[in-house]
Amino acid sequence: MTEHASGKLVGVTEALEGFTRWLEDYGESSWDHQSYYASPLGRKAKALYYNSPLLGKLAVMPMVLSEAFLPSTRRLFWQKERLPISDAHYAMGFAYLYQVTENENFYQRAVHFLEVLKETRCRDYEHYCWGYPFDWQTRVGMIRAGTPLITTTPYVYEAFSCLHDIDGREEWLDVMRSIAQHVYSDIKDYPAGPGAATCSYTPFDKGGVVNASAYRAFLLFDASLRFSIQVYEQAAAGNLNFVLQNQKENGCWYYSVDGVRDFVDHFHTCFVLKALAKIQTSHPQARCEQALDRGVEYYVDNVFDDAGLPRPFSRAPRMTVYKREAYDLAECVNLGALLLGRFQKLDRFVGFTVADIKDRWIKPDGSFRSRELFLGWDNVPMHRWAQSQLFRSLAFYLLRVGSLGHQDRQET
Repeated sequence: MTEHASGKLVGVTEALEGFTRWLEDYGESSWDHQSYYASPLGRKAKALYYNSPLLGKLAVMPMVLSEAFLPSTRRLFWQKERLPISDAHYAMGFAYLYQVTENENFYQRAVHFLEVLKETRCRDYEHYCWGYPFDWQTRVGMIRAGTPLITTTPYVYEAFSCLHDIDGREEWLDVMRSIAQHVYSDIKDYPAGPGAATCSYTPFDKGGVVNASAYRAFLLFDASLRFSIQVYEQAAAGNLNFVLQNQKENGCWYYSVDGVRDFVDHFHTCFVLKALAKIQTSHPQARCEQALDRGVEYYVDNVFDDAGLPRPFSRAPRMTVYKREAYDLAECVNLGALLLGRFQKLDRFVGFTVADIKDRWIKPDGSFRSRELFLGWDNVPMHRWAQSQLFRSLAFYLLRVGSLGHQDRQET
């Protein structure tokens, strides 16, 4: 077993078991990071912030202060909801736990979340796809509830893939086939450089978001092999070229190429790096490998603090009202588990992060804290932000470290 793997699993299994008990008691709906802005009043305040910054700052200030000092008040702004991206992460987490433990209950819980996902798809579309259950006000306009998102649907594809790898059920494969066709035909491409195309975030926008194209490239590369459909590979190659061409000299990616959203944050960086790592598994190529190496080098040198723990931004878009983000921890562990053993510094930082999660982020009831604030904690459990992501990441970490240790023992 590698140095990273040795001794890193103490307490992870117990944390996951405690979390599964909490989840069963708490239920599968929750408040969300966007609860402040999901109501008509919150959406209007956010739209004003984007369109008239001075008045907008005054409009959103009560919500910003609430999030920073009294986060429990978010429940006054909107109701609990079920979020498909969380259900997908829970399905994957339980699938990984089943692979580690062979506990049939974990398998059944993973199946349960897939059945829920089949029922919560965006019903106005021919093929399977998913988005948010609330209206989402963004800088570029309103995204209505039930609009498919390329940043949600690939996680559902992965969840069905995880279960299909375990039980081989044809119905899971049928859903994946439908998802791939949606991502190919409903999500649009726009030329963006030599041999490159940026994909839309929804079926209606003009693209430009880097992690969106990375998601689509990964999914279509996978589907092109799985279903032997050449046009998927061609579309994926265009999106991959867009991602590679927009990597900066220092190895980072801005969130978007629109000249406005030029921040660099922790979990969106992880999204891009994870996609490149998965593409390398199915379609290995030197330029993708080089981009991954440069991206990881930037990542470990710029979005961790002096203690080797994730920090939110290396290039922030605005003042940050919190110290540390659970979503960042989750995606750090997800990326580290995926690349386990390849980058020594990353392995070390992931080890620090797992230890920090176990030591400080688990509440007495088994759930995870959501944010470390400058004064205290945001302890409101939010499935999307990031209870499900932390659960999935720790389960994946457990599986990967155990698998690597087994492999090392066989080799010796």
